[in-house]
Amino acid sequence: MTATHSTRMLILGSGPAGLSAAIYGARAGLAPIVVQGIQPGGQLMTTTDVENYPGFREVIQGPWLMQEMQAQAEHVGAQMMWDTIVEIDVSQRPFRLVGDGGTVYTGDTLVIATGAQARWLGLDSEELLKGKGVSACATCDGFFFRGKKVAVIGGGNTAVEEALYLTNHSHDVTLIHRRDSLRAEKILQQRLFANERITMAWNKEVVRFIGGGQPEGLVAIELKDTVTGELSMLEVDGGFVAIGHHPATELFRGHIALDDDGYIQVEKGTTNTSVPGVFACGDVMDKHYRQAITAAGTGCMAALDAERFLAAADFETVAQAAE
Repeated sequence: MTATHSTRMLILGSGPAGLSAAIYGARAGLAPIVVQGIQPGGQLMTTTDVENYPGFREVIQGPWLMQEMQAQAEHVGAQMMWDTIVEIDVSQRPFRLVGDGGTVYTGDTLVIATGAQARWLGLDSEELLKGKGVSACATCDGFFFRGKKVAVIGGGNTAVEEALYLTNHSHDVTLIHRRDSLRAEKILQQRLFANERITMAWNKEVVRFIGGGQPEGLVAIELKDTVTGELSMLEVDGGFVAIGHHPATELFRGHIALDDDGYIQVEKGTTNTSVPGVFACGDVMDKHYRQAITAAGTGCMAALDAERFLAAADFETVAQAAE
């Protein structure tokens, strides 16, 4: 017999956004169920040093932070489910979702916090040196490269913005792009070319990231000229892959309004989606900031928006019954 779990607040995703929503929802007495997805804890589970999350004077570990957030959510009454949703129906309330094992989840409200994944180059050396000099977030990790040589890989807005940001920490930033022109907005390009700390490496693609030292970390990037095929070596301490992000929204396509980049559209200043009673928070709706603290903040917003939605719906039901 198929198991069914019902709740006033159903949350998809268990990163900072989803767990923050769970904490606030549980404290409001909504007994939220969190379906954790294929990566419980979100991207912070693959992050080592975290130095920019408020409340900790010393560097903390990403997995530890997520374990503590989950423990807090469970302590106040949230229920965690190890499952991955493969089917949704948000055409009517309660919303109905189905896990990959057939388990059915229904929720009077739905909070989507499925996040977004950074796009990587797909190199074996990249995987080996992630967190050891290779990163996909300059605002997260740039502080660790103060006074060191760094490189950014990409040619769009994200790459240019990250290169500009890194000049706050490094006097030597190289932007590596496989073509001879950038896709970024003209105003960003103007700022980039005017910055003396940034050097362009045109028509270059990354062949491999090279590690060394004790403990092992990134020491150089091997490049291939896309025109001549010539190989070269760029000595750097940090490499930032900035070729975009992919929001985890395929499940919602055709059910909830998405923007041109696939992110869930929300009403400005809220977490309200195109479907009343469905809310989105964290990186699945935020293409600009992508920080743990901003994800947690929007998770709080989603829970409050859901609570207010339910209060209004309950009032309307009582009023109709009294007529």
